[in-house]
Formats: sequence, C-alpha cells, structure tokens
Amino acid sequence: MSSSDLRGNPQGSDVAAARDAAEQALWRMMSFYDAPLADLDAAIAADPGWALPHVMKAGFLLSLTEPSLCDEAAAHLAAARALRRPAPAREQAHADAVQLVLEGRWHAASRRWDEVLLEHPRDALALQWAQLWDFYRGDATGLRQRPARALPDWDEADPLHPYVLALYAFGLEECNLYPQAEEAGRRALAANPRVPWAVHAVAHVMEMQGRFEEGSVWLRQYQPQWADGNGFAGHLWWHKALFRLEAMDTAGVLRLVDNHLSGDALQITLQRVDAAAMLWRLHLLGEDVAAHASALVAGWPDDEAGAGYYAFNDVHFVLALLAAGQGARAEGWVARCAQRALGAEDARRANHQMAREVGLPLMRGALAYERGDGDGAADAIYPVRATARHFGGSHAQRDLIDLTLLAAAARGRRRALGRALLNERLMAKPLSPLTRHWAERLGGAQEERA
Repeated sequence: MSSSDLRGNPQGSDVAAARDAAEQALWRMMSFYDAPLADLDAAIAADPGWALPHVMKAGFLLSLTEPSLCDEAAAHLAAARALRRPAPAREQAHADAVQLVLEGRWHAASRRWDEVLLEHPRDALALQWAQLWDFYRGDATGLRQRPARALPDWDEADPLHPYVLALYAFGLEECNLYPQAEEAGRRALAANPRVPWAVHAVAHVMEMQGRFEEGSVWLRQYQPQWADGNGFAGHLWWHKALFRLEAMDTAGVLRLVDNHLSGDALQITLQRVDAAAMLWRLHLLGEDVAAHASALVAGWPDDEAGAGYYAFNDVHFVLALLAAGQGARAEGWVARCAQRALGAEDARRANHQMAREVGLPLMRGALAYERGDGDGAADAIYPVRATARHFGGSHAQRDLIDLTLLAAAARGRRRALGRALLNERLMAKPLSPLTRHWAERLGGAQEERA
C-alpha cells in the first residue's frame, strides 16, 4: 500500500493514524518540541508493515551522536528491511542514508539525501537530516545550498515551511551572509514564532557581529516559545551565556550554567558539549570552574565505544577533563581516540579523518596548554585553525579554538600570533569587554575600529 504525504512525497502507508503520527514525529524533529519516539511507536502500531517509522527512529537516535544508541538504531533498520511490503524508492533511499550514517559514512549519507531532494524537494525529512549531518561534518556550503535548492518548490502555506526557511537562515549565517540570514530567520518567526532553529540562526548572526546586548534581548523576546518543553532550550541558554561572556559578566555566565547547563538538564552528550565549551571559556579567563567541570565529567559516559566516535564531542570531553584538573584521564582519552583514528578500523568512517586532521591536534594542544606550555599549544592548534570546520560545529562553537590560541599566546611567546588574532576579531565586530580582556593580557589594548 502506498500514498502521498502532505507535500506530495510517495509514502508507504495509507493508514491515516500511522501517517498522522509520522507527520507529528517529523514536526517534532524539526521543532524540537519533545522527542518523536512516542509518535513513531504509534505509527508502527497503527501500520506494522510500514518501514519508514522504523527508519525515522533509527535516524533520530543516530542524530544524538551517542554511540550507546547505535545498536538500537541498527535494530530498527533491520526491522525496516525485514518488512515484506515494498517501500517506495524515496523511503528506501532514506533507509540507505541512515544505514550509511550508522556505518560512519556521513559524507555518503549526505550525498544520498541530495539525490532524494533532487527528485523530492519537498521532502522535509531529507532536509532536516541533511542539515544535521552537514552541521556535524562542518559543511557550511551544504547547509546553505540544499535548502536554497528546495525552498522555491515549497508552498509558504505549508506548516513546515517556516522550519525549512530556518534551515536556510542558519546555512546563510554559516556562510557569513549575515543580513540575508537575519532576514530569513525573522521571516520564519513572523510566520510562526515556535521555530527555535530560526531564533538560533538570528542569535548566531548577532554573535558573529558582536551584538551581544541585542542578542540577549533577542533570546529573551522568544524565551516563552523555546525555554520550556523544547529539546533545543539548553543550546539557546548556551547562546545566552555566550552573550553574557562577551560582556565579561562571568557571574552571570555561571548562573546560567548552574540553572540550565548542569545536573538534570544534561541528558545527552550534545548538551554536555555546550556545558564543557562554556566552562572551558571561563577556565581560560582564570575562573575556578573545577567543581563544575568535575560534576560534568562525572555524568559523561566514559567507555571504549565513546572514545573516537565523534571528534567534536571528544575535544569537548577532553576540555571538561582538563578544566576539572583530571589531566591524566584526559591524556588517556586522547590516546584512545588516536588509536581508533589511526588504527585499522574501517577507513571509510568520516570521523577518522576528522580526528586525524582536526580533533587530535586540538586535543594535544589543549593538553599542552594545561601543562603550562603556551607555545606548544599554539604550535599544535594554529596549523589546523583554517580547516577546523571539517570537524563540525558552528563558527560560534569553533571560536573556542581562537580563544584557546589567545590564552596560549598570552601564556607563552607567541604574542605576534595573539595580536594578529585580535586584529582579525576587531575587523569582524566591535571591541567588546571580552576582546579588551585578551588585548590587555597580550600586553597592549587594541583600539576599536570605526
């Protein structure tokens, strides 16, 4: 049995209850309002012969970047393959792409979703998943171009149109097209204020342009929509902390960490990464965050499967360990990551290249910094700065690299490097209290550029 979804895409079920539950799950994936698992279970129960809900469960679990969920994801993919009813080619392609993700072949998965979207530009599931794995791979061009290719074929009356527009807004921001990104994000929110990815895209614009006070106001304006019942809330609280950090309001940052980036608020590694990133920034400023960092790493899974699964997460775990004063444990984690990335395991895994080219140098640089070797840290980190996007994250997240370099330059003899980084920063956005702090640490205040 087959039919079409609300956007005319071929769909392998004509059971209304199953289709409605899958559509609700899709909205949850794009909006982050609760997890989609219960809806997908309802879709499976309503039409046990439909493969797509199993594929959607597998893809959602893998999108959390938790190695502990891989077996469950694999079981759902196996269940989808075992169903006798033939799935439409579109749904088979989704299963192929998610299987590639499971195998660690993230670049190939994104290419498979590209193929889907050429035939079905209104496939919101393909757009959502491709955006996530473009983000995890640091493919800024893909983040922008893929929704750009699809959007003209969308009906603006479609309830999911604002969410696709938000994907485009974030892609524009990551390609440094800030006015266009802000316009697209604001347009998405004008259509529907419950689009956290659009709030997020505009917050990124304000971060990159140094509009930190305006950014705080922006997040507060939409806070009623994103702060409660939304899985993306922790990351938006992190953005709020970034704005307070730019103002050198370290006490305010710590309050946000205590209230929103610690304890029960941290359920998955993606949330722990935000906490680690903020604590490391405070650590670089000389704040004593050892107790916070110790509590964070106590709740961070530390097993053989975790080390080397995703370099972006590995770097942040090492930073949390170092901020907690657990240098020996950090060195052990780096060694395990290196063994996996440099060993004989399947070379097709995207993360092996990420780790070799970016993750391992960053982790080794952080180890050197914590040993008091500022020059060694700078020598390890600076060469990979230009290609660091290849291990994922956003410009705002990877700014941690520059902040670590500034701290290393202030600690060692690489003052010329530090001044060059400050010059670059001041050409991008106005002088802020945070930038002034690093200028003073480097031995000479920088003048604000007009």
